[in-house]
Amino acid sequence: MAAERGARRLLSTSSFWLCCLLLLGRRASGAAATRSGSPPQSPESSIRTFTPFYFLVEPVDTLSVRGSSVILNCSAYSEPSPKIEWKKDGTFLNLVSDDRRQLLSDGSLFISSVVHSKHNKPDEGYYQCVATVDSLGTIVSRTAKLTIAGLPRFSSQPEPSSVYAGNSAILNCEVNADLVPFVRWEQNRQPLLLDDRVIKLPSGTLVISNATEGDEGLYRCIVEGGGPPKYSDEAELKVLPDPEVVPNLVFLKQPSSLVRVIGQSAVLPCVASGLPTPTIRWMKNEEALDVESSERLVLLAGGSLEISDVTEDDAGTYFCIADNGNETIEAQAELTVQVQPEFLKQPTNIYAHESMDIIFECEVTGKPTPTVKWVKNGDMVIPSDYFKIVKEHNLQVLGLVKSDEGFYQCIAENDVGNAQAGAQLIILEHAPATTGPLPSAPRDVVASLVSTRFIKLTWRTPASDPHGDNLTYSVFYTKEGIARERVENTSRPGEMQVTIQNLMPATVYIFRVMAQNKHGSGESSAPLRVETQPEVQLPGPAPNIRAYATSPTSITVTWETPLSGNGEIQNYKLYYMEKGTDKEQDVDVSSHSHTISGLKKYTEYSFRVVAYNKHGPGVSTQDVAVRTFSDVPSAAPQNLSLEVRNSKSIVIHWQPPPPATQNGQITGYKIRYRKASRKSDVTETLVTGTQLSQLIEGLDRGTEYNFRVAALTINGTGPATDWLSAETFESDLDETRVPEVPSSLHVRPLVTSIVVSWTPPENQNIVVRGYAIGYGIGSPHAQTIKVDYKQRYYTIENLDPSSHYVITLKAFNNVGEGIPLYESAVTRPHTVPDPTPMMPPVGVQASILSHDTIRITWADNSLPKHQKITDSRYYTVRWKTNIPANTKYKNANATTLSYLVTGLKPNTLYEFSVMVTKGRRSSTWSMTAHGTTFELVPTSPPKDVTVVSKEGKPRTIIVNWQPPSEANGKITGYIIYYSTDVNAEIHDWVIEPVVGNRLTHQIQELTLDTPYYFKIQARNSKGMGPMSEAVQFRTPKADSSDKMANDQASGSAGKGSRLPDLGSEYKPPMSGSNSPHGSPTSSLDSNMLLVIIVSVGVITIVVVVIIAIFCTRRTTSHQKKKRAACKSVNGSHKYKGNSKDVKPPDLWIHHERLELKPIDKSPDPNPIMTDTPIPRNSQDITPVDNSMDSNIHQRRNSYRGHESEDSMSTLAGRRGMRPKMMMPFDTQPPQQSVRNTPSTDTMPASSSQTCCTDHQDPEGATSSSYLASSQEEDSGQSLPTAHVRPSHPLKSFAVPAVPPPGPPTYDPALPSTPLLSQQALNHHIHSVKTASIGTLGRSRPPMPVVVPSAPEVQETTRMLEDSESSYEPDELTKEMAHLEGLMKDLNAITTA
Repeated sequence: MAAERGARRLLSTSSFWLCCLLLLGRRASGAAATRSGSPPQSPESSIRTFTPFYFLVEPVDTLSVRGSSVILNCSAYSEPSPKIEWKKDGTFLNLVSDDRRQLLSDGSLFISSVVHSKHNKPDEGYYQCVATVDSLGTIVSRTAKLTIAGLPRFSSQPEPSSVYAGNSAILNCEVNADLVPFVRWEQNRQPLLLDDRVIKLPSGTLVISNATEGDEGLYRCIVEGGGPPKYSDEAELKVLPDPEVVPNLVFLKQPSSLVRVIGQSAVLPCVASGLPTPTIRWMKNEEALDVESSERLVLLAGGSLEISDVTEDDAGTYFCIADNGNETIEAQAELTVQVQPEFLKQPTNIYAHESMDIIFECEVTGKPTPTVKWVKNGDMVIPSDYFKIVKEHNLQVLGLVKSDEGFYQCIAENDVGNAQAGAQLIILEHAPATTGPLPSAPRDVVASLVSTRFIKLTWRTPASDPHGDNLTYSVFYTKEGIARERVENTSRPGEMQVTIQNLMPATVYIFRVMAQNKHGSGESSAPLRVETQPEVQLPGPAPNIRAYATSPTSITVTWETPLSGNGEIQNYKLYYMEKGTDKEQDVDVSSHSHTISGLKKYTEYSFRVVAYNKHGPGVSTQDVAVRTFSDVPSAAPQNLSLEVRNSKSIVIHWQPPPPATQNGQITGYKIRYRKASRKSDVTETLVTGTQLSQLIEGLDRGTEYNFRVAALTINGTGPATDWLSAETFESDLDETRVPEVPSSLHVRPLVTSIVVSWTPPENQNIVVRGYAIGYGIGSPHAQTIKVDYKQRYYTIENLDPSSHYVITLKAFNNVGEGIPLYESAVTRPHTVPDPTPMMPPVGVQASILSHDTIRITWADNSLPKHQKITDSRYYTVRWKTNIPANTKYKNANATTLSYLVTGLKPNTLYEFSVMVTKGRRSSTWSMTAHGTTFELVPTSPPKDVTVVSKEGKPRTIIVNWQPPSEANGKITGYIIYYSTDVNAEIHDWVIEPVVGNRLTHQIQELTLDTPYYFKIQARNSKGMGPMSEAVQFRTPKADSSDKMANDQASGSAGKGSRLPDLGSEYKPPMSGSNSPHGSPTSSLDSNMLLVIIVSVGVITIVVVVIIAIFCTRRTTSHQKKKRAACKSVNGSHKYKGNSKDVKPPDLWIHHERLELKPIDKSPDPNPIMTDTPIPRNSQDITPVDNSMDSNIHQRRNSYRGHESEDSMSTLAGRRGMRPKMMMPFDTQPPQQSVRNTPSTDTMPASSSQTCCTDHQDPEGATSSSYLASSQEEDSGQSLPTAHVRPSHPLKSFAVPAVPPPGPPTYDPALPSTPLLSQQALNHHIHSVKTASIGTLGRSRPPMPVVVPSAPEVQETTRMLEDSESSYEPDELTKEMAHLEGLMKDLNAITTA
């Protein structure tokens, strides 16, 4: 209710006014605005007060189950009453047409029946309440998460077990975390009653303590989560009598680390079993917990600890200790307490004038540390040059304009939750001037000093006031072309110069100066246009710097030319340095790689590259670190020592070889020992890991042994130490009495620690197991530490400065402790001064390089002017994004003035800041810079795909979906694929394009009572994303009225003529009133159409025969070879049948467009197209499916960077249904032009395509037909073909018209087979995608079609002469037979 209380305070404070108008003389960067209260006013100004506008109730996180109803509460206060709307996952809900969700009268959201399934989760997500008052603005509530309990799944089930009487038993039943509240237990199929002895843990596990015979039986757990209950396996529990052999003490359930929110309850499970029955006690941070006297601590059955109403003080490490008198075991767990975001300082209402700078302050706390984002009138505030996030959480608005008015909200969020607080900004009009003369415009405004980042302006006093001692001045400035103006005021009256800082290099600014006296502001000076100086054009950093080891002593470094070279690169300088040293070496390099030799083995080095041009050195790359390969150690282990333990064992100690000689990671040590007598065998022992001692047992009494040690790496064994000898005791040491007093004790005090050293007792015949060190202020008994017997010194840490400590030392063994030795010491005073902080870096800039990479650059004012780093300072770069809002900062260190941040998310806004550290001194974080990464193709499919039937229209379905979770950019469109065969190849699916701002689509004219499968694919500006999983939907059965309507529609489809073998439900796909897309019917008379089509067919046949005769005469042996190669290509290019069965195309169909072309030679710039619109860009509908077979890839176009749509056989065509035509997806013009070369074969091939000439497009675009070369086959790319099934003879072909004489023109089109040239000069051809057409009377296999370009009249003869593709006489005979068949088909159609 903090928001309500704050609003009431605003109501009370806004009831009276502040005394006077805010002076403009304050600095713009300071508080040039009035906060919280009434506006400054003048006698004639209208009064505007702050309006109370806040939430009374905000939604909270809610858990629900399927089928239940949910209410998300929300209520807002304002006068007038606000309009309430709801967002889900950032998108407004349309509650008008939603029959499950409705808005209640108080603004709450009611969901009548929650829907939740594996593939459809429309209700689960994040909800936010939005309140709007038209005359004021908009505020948003906190975000509430609605969680729907999923389907029950058992991660562990009860298992048969046994328990001794009086002991504890557990039965596991672990389910999804959101279903735990719905778990219950049964014993022998009867509900199990829980009590103090039988409890259910929060995980669902059943704990039975002090087991009795009545606990025997069959147990199972049940989950009831909104649907039918789900039962686990049954498990039998047996209660056993006391055993003959006492079992060991073991944990049945150990505590695990927990994270809880303040105010919640925490249960730390701990159950142990053993005989005698163990007792459980708890400790926290090594302090015993008094459970009995605490009201919040309860010991549950079996020994589990429950903490109610958790506070921050409860966080820590908890130890569960089980003790049964014979044994003691312990386990530990960490309890972490989180705190929801809370506001330490909320934003306050502000009055301000235009051109001022203001700051909304917002200070929050929470655990984990909350992230803060700002919202203005419900929309996210995106940081820019004028909206900046300062001091981590405050919002600074520079150069106010009238549109900045409204409500600003600070939204804090962490892993626990989120909170919001808001304030109102009111922009006041300037008060009218009082009676009296106003100053004229300042004179001679000039830029006396212009730099890259600042400009100094000077001027003279106005002519109206030559002295100007009492005048103040305001300098207004803005970037050229920007309407937002900022103001800078002079610091004292009479001052006539101002320095404007924090400008951008090489940028034009507009300045004007205005003088004020006691009567008000005078005239403004004329605008002054000034451009800042450009920065020195030095090379940028070399990209893609990589370093890799080539041997134990050499490393190779490679890089590329800088992206911003700013002139020719003269050479590079490669810097390298051994890690841990300050000495950097460099070498000049003229190429893009260099190998540095003579390095140390297994040593890490850092490398960086600086490019040089005529201006000097450029920006250094980031350091890359790499380690040389390892090798065998080059030195033996150090400090080898032998300790005789007793008469049969010796302990050998050593230290690793010097770090510089290890040459790799030490993986172990090899110990060799032998008796000192000659000719004795050598025994070898291997020690793995980093162990530095080894006990050698089984030795002979009173015998001298020699030992040596060698270090091992993965490369082999290094040199061994010299032999070192020791002799075992004749008899063992005495341990029948305590050790004697240590022979000496020395102390050395420091500020917060004391170093204690000692020597062992003089009598070495008594066993010493260790030493006990006691210490304390004034008494040695406050703290006791025990160390090993081998240790001779110890450092006591965490002491108080300037304090007197008493220290005692005692030796001990298994008998007891010996006589103590005392010493005292005084710790030193703490006199170390705190280091002064450094200045933070300035000029932080973010340069976007790619979808996941941003380069950060900055300047350091504490460095010399040349900005060269000569000391050991380093910089820390941190970055994060506000999406999601609870993201944490990531950090990286750099030793240069730039850093390359990689691994970022595409199309995401990041904020960056930098701090500098030198020794113990560090700066604060710099001002933030922001950058948004480039877009990337979607990496996830559209989600929540649902299919429903449209009410009253059983043939129409509605497909709904949600955008991809990883859109990686603005979604520009979707493609819906659907088919009745889920296993069909993707090119056989029907497609429906949808624009990107829609999330629903209707598909009409489907077959009744038929299962359909649907997939959806999204695209953005970068390309297509993956497809969603197939969703099945069966269309409903039709009633009698629907069948009658269908019968009538099919009866009138042909307008009196019956098409052969088309079925009762066949409908014309291209035109007519029954077109699914509403295409208009043709206005031509049917008889006239038949005459035109027959004429076109006859002309086509005559032209083909003439061309075939010419081509036959030009046949050569060379052409036969090319034709053979082409046949081999065509033979490998198959679809669904054998290529030898494919008949030649009997229709002229434009391959890329499949549009109907009339015989029209007029220069009409808009040729008549088919009635049904078809997509115009082959890039728009490209299915992306990795499971496509190679046939799909063979049909891809070979032009660069794009793929054309594969020709598709529609589902409707194969099943006698009405085919669905593809709608236009977007209007992006094609990027390639198709060359209409004279070498194009003008005859349709007998199988699929004809060979082409040797001419190829120089840019690698698709040539006019297949290239008979191995390169085309190897690349897997060839010309696309269309599956053509003509649905009606009158809409099946277009005859290429011969254009008028003139130079050849190349109309832009999609890169594919050459298009038909049917227009005159410069006529635009609309480029559309291929669409499949329904079947003709008889079913034919899919036929690849190539449509040659119609040449110019002047070139026809030359084309026929130069054509290298022709037919043999026998092939021509076959072609003539096919043409005769075509004529028979045409005659049959016309007579019908």
